[in-house]
This record gives sequence, structure tokens and C-alpha cells, in this order.
Amino acid sequence: MQDTAAPFHPATRISSIGVSTILQITGMANALKRQGRDVIVLGAGEPDFDTPDHIKEAAIAAIRAGETKYTALDGTPQLKQAIRDKFRTDNGLDFALDEITVSTGAKQVLYNAMMATLNPGDEVIIPTPYWVSYSDIVEIAGGTPVLIPCAEADGFRLTAAALEAAITPKTRWVMLNSPSNPSGAAYSAADYRPLLDVLLRHRHVWLMVDDMYEKIVYGDFAFVTPAALEPTLRDRVLTVNGVSKAYAMTGWRIGYAGGPRALIQAMAVVQSQSTSCPSSVSQAAALAALTGPQGIVAERCADFQTRRDYVVGALNAIPGLSCRMPEGAFYTFASCAGAIGKTAPDGSVIATDADFARYLLTARDVAVVPGSAFGLAPYFRISYATSMAELQRACTRIAEACAALR
Repeated sequence: MQDTAAPFHPATRISSIGVSTILQITGMANALKRQGRDVIVLGAGEPDFDTPDHIKEAAIAAIRAGETKYTALDGTPQLKQAIRDKFRTDNGLDFALDEITVSTGAKQVLYNAMMATLNPGDEVIIPTPYWVSYSDIVEIAGGTPVLIPCAEADGFRLTAAALEAAITPKTRWVMLNSPSNPSGAAYSAADYRPLLDVLLRHRHVWLMVDDMYEKIVYGDFAFVTPAALEPTLRDRVLTVNGVSKAYAMTGWRIGYAGGPRALIQAMAVVQSQSTSCPSSVSQAAALAALTGPQGIVAERCADFQTRRDYVVGALNAIPGLSCRMPEGAFYTFASCAGAIGKTAPDGSVIATDADFARYLLTARDVAVVPGSAFGLAPYFRISYATSMAELQRACTRIAEACAALR
């Protein structure tokens, strides 16, 4: 008997949202690898280092001690206390324990906040280039992303004039990420000051800051976070962070935030009806990360800086490409404007940065992510969270690919 059931229709809230471009590129690269090709993947946004041993041991000890049950909804008291101490020591912020939330990754923190606060038509200002999950989460929550392109001439940072022009009576949030994925750009105290002055004039607008790459900054750049710079904004700032990048714990899935009590309580309601508590074992590991020795974080940051310096130098030496020196994170965001309009050896024309990324993958087995995936073209992102040997091979291939264009 033939099935006459109605065809599947996705919910409208996700109808305009697709699978991440990064995941698509990774999938294509993995497919080529399965064919036996030597593909170098520079798309992954995670450290190539392993989780430090003392953190692993803390998780093993927790398992052996039977700490495998449900915990408090949004974080154990011990982990919240460690996060409170971290905010005090590193950022000069003092949150009560009920002003702190712990979730299954920082992405869930962002999701909880948007779901807890947005009504249909509420606007969220997002500077581009940006991590694309920001806008997708806003859309799923019923809000309207307002994407503001940030020029390379401005360091890929939002300007006060652009922020002022974007604010409307419907604006609910501004989302800032420093250091940034994908550009590596970071906001100094001087960069933040004009933006905070704008927010002081618009009391209905809240600020969400994603500080995930806080520990990965280079040279004499001094990391700062807005709630510490302007305490009068404290009651409308959510400061988001996590252990994924600094401690190479992406798969452990622990993110956290500090913010106004009423907001944290509303976010807990959302979490209670989705994942409930984060993994008990992962929380034990995160506790060890925050309270244990921190020297390895600085050592790995120095390694990232060496890689950054190499990749930026190598890209700037390739005719047709140019690359700004990022202040932090482990990404370069290079312009491929000089390659646009040229023809590849197979006769195809490089019309967009997506074409350029596809060309690098198919012709030279190097997987990068086009800047258009992050809302700004014509650029491409490289994650240098891989070995120096791989980066050297990749940059050689990119140079060969560009030399073959006509």
C-alpha cells in the first residue's frame, strides 16, 4: 500500500537557515581525503593541542568518585565559584553566584539569551565579519539580525558612527566579539570607549560580548571587557566566555557567562526546557581548567603567535593577496581581491571569494573558508590552529595556485 503521508515541511523558523559553510567545506575536504588526496584543512575553529593532562585527570577522578549524576541546572556551586574568581581576577568584574550561568558550550549561552529576551521584530546589531551562528540564533529566536559591515581600514571593528546609525527603537542587543572569529581583530579600551558612549545614550539597548578568545592575544595588546570599562552599563551587559579555546576543550562543551540576575534567571528557564544541566564530568574538568596551573595557556599562545606571524608574512608575499595582522584568536582574514576576475587553468573564472576557496580546494587541496560565509567579501579565513609544517605546505600551495591564475 502506497504511503500517502504529507511530505515533511521544516518549521518556518529554520527555513532560511542552512548547514554552516564551514561544515560544508570540511565535508568536501573529508570526501577528497577519502579519495586518497592529501588535503590540508585550515577551516577548523579549534586548537590542535590536546586538553592538558591535569584537566583530563580531574574528569577521570570525577567519574571514579561517582560524580555522574545531574548537577544544579546552570552549573555546580564549585564551578560557579571558580568562574566568579576568574571574572574578579582577570576582568575586575564581581558577580554573585546567581549572576553566573554555565551551559553546554558558549553557543548555548548565546542561544539561551536570545530565546529568553527576543520578541518578533526585535533587532540585534551584529558587526561583520562575524561568526555566522550569531545571526542564525537571532533568527531562530524570532529576532531580526542587523548586519553592519566593518571595513578592513577600521581594523574590522565597529565604529561609533556605524553603531549610532544602526540603532532603532526596535534594537534589543548589540553583539561584539573580541578577539574576533573570523578576523582575529580585537577591541582595545580606546576602541571600545566610543561604542560604550553610544550605548550610554541608548538605554534600551543591551550589549552581549563574546570573550571566548580572551586568552589568545599577542604582543602588547591588553585584553579588556566592556562591563569592566563602563560599570554603569553592568545591568545590561552579558559577558560570555568558556574553556573551549584557551584550554583546548572544544569537545567538553562548557561555556559560561556573567550578567544581570533577572537575565540569568530567564536564561535558566530556557535551559531547563532544553538540555537541563551541562555534563557533570565536563564541569569537573572545567573547574580544573580554571583553578589549575595557567602556564600552559601562555605557552600555547606563544606558539599560536609564531604561526600567526608566519602565515601573515607568507600570505602578504603572494601577489594578489593581502592580510592584516590580527591581534588575537587563531585566524587570519586575508583579502583575495587581487584574484577576483582571473581565470584558473581549467578555464573557470574566479568571480567571488567562494570561487577562490573552491579553487584552492579542488586545484591545490587546501581547504579555507570564504569571507562571504562570515558576511564580508572578498576575503578568506585560515585557521592556523594546526602544525607549522602543515601551514608551510598550505601556504606554498596557495602561492602556487595564485601564480597559476591568469
